[in-house]
Amino acid sequence: GDVVSLYHALKSERDANETAISDQVIVESLAQEFFSKEYQLDQLIHEFTKPILVWGDGYIMGGGIGLFAGASHRVVTEKSLLAMPEITIGLYPDVGASWFLNKVPNNVGLFLGLTGAIFNAVDALDLGLANIAISSNSKEHLLQSLSEVVWQSEHENFTLLDQTLEHFTKQSLEAFKTIPSNIKQHQNTIEQLTKFDSGLKVYNAILALNTDNDWLQRAQAKLKKGSPLSAMIIYRQLMMSKHFTLAECFSSELNLSLRCCQYQEFSEGVRALLVDKDKRPQWAYDDIKEIPIELLDWFFIPIARK
Repeated sequence: GDVVSLYHALKSERDANETAISDQVIVESLAQEFFSKEYQLDQLIHEFTKPILVWGDGYIMGGGIGLFAGASHRVVTEKSLLAMPEITIGLYPDVGASWFLNKVPNNVGLFLGLTGAIFNAVDALDLGLANIAISSNSKEHLLQSLSEVVWQSEHENFTLLDQTLEHFTKQSLEAFKTIPSNIKQHQNTIEQLTKFDSGLKVYNAILALNTDNDWLQRAQAKLKKGSPLSAMIIYRQLMMSKHFTLAECFSSELNLSLRCCQYQEFSEGVRALLVDKDKRPQWAYDDIKEIPIELLDWFFIPIARK
C-alpha cells in the first residue's frame, strides 16, 4: 500500500514536470518523507539500547526484513520465508541491506540481492539474519511468558529475554529438523557464480547456469524477469558499501532510493507488479550490456539540495 501510494505521487510529479523529476522536487516529495522515516526507524532498531524481539512468522520480505534485521532477538518459525525481491520492481535491496547483506559470508548476500531468492528459517539462521528458532504454535504461550517477566535494567533485560526464549527454543527443535538449507546445499555454486569482478559478469554467470535444482531455477528466473538496470545498481551499491558504517549505509541508500524515484524504472516495476498487475514491466533496457555507464554513475551522484 505504501509503495502504491508512492507510485501515484511520483506519477503526478512526473506528469506535472512532463518528464524527469528534478532534484529540488524530489527532496520535497512524498518519496523523501517516506524513505527518510523508514530508514530512520530501521536504523533506530539497529541502535536501540533495549532488547527488541521480532516475531518473524510467515513472509519477511523487503521492508519487513528492514524491521527484522536490526532487532536483538530475531525469531523465525518453521513457516518463515525471507527475501529481498526489489529487483522485481526496478529498485534494489534497501532498508539497511547494504549493511546486512554485506555481513553475510561468501558473497551469498550479493546472490540474494541480485536474484531476490526466497530463503527459509534454517537458511536465515545459517546466514546470521535470524538468531532464534521457535515453532509458530508457541506464539501465544511465548507472549504470555513475556508478560509475566519482571523486567529490570536494560542490561539485565537482555538476559531475562534470553532465559525466557530458551525454554521455547528447546521445545521447538523438532520443527526445524526437516527444513532443508538451500543456501548451504548450494554454497559452492553461489561462490562460483559471484566470484567475478563486475556486475555484468555475475549477472551473465547466474543466467547461464545449467541446473535442474528448483530453488536455483527460481532464483535464476527472478533475475531474468527483473530489471537489468536494477541488477547493475545492486552490484555497485553492495560493492561500494562494503566498508561503510551503518549510518553511511542508510545515508547512501536514501540518496539512491530518491534517484530511483526520479528515474522511470522503479515506477514501471511497481505499475506492472502492484498497480496494473499485468506482470509485464517494460524495462528501460532489455540488454544489460546496453546500459550506459553514465546513467549508472548518475544514480550515485548526491542529490542537490538548496
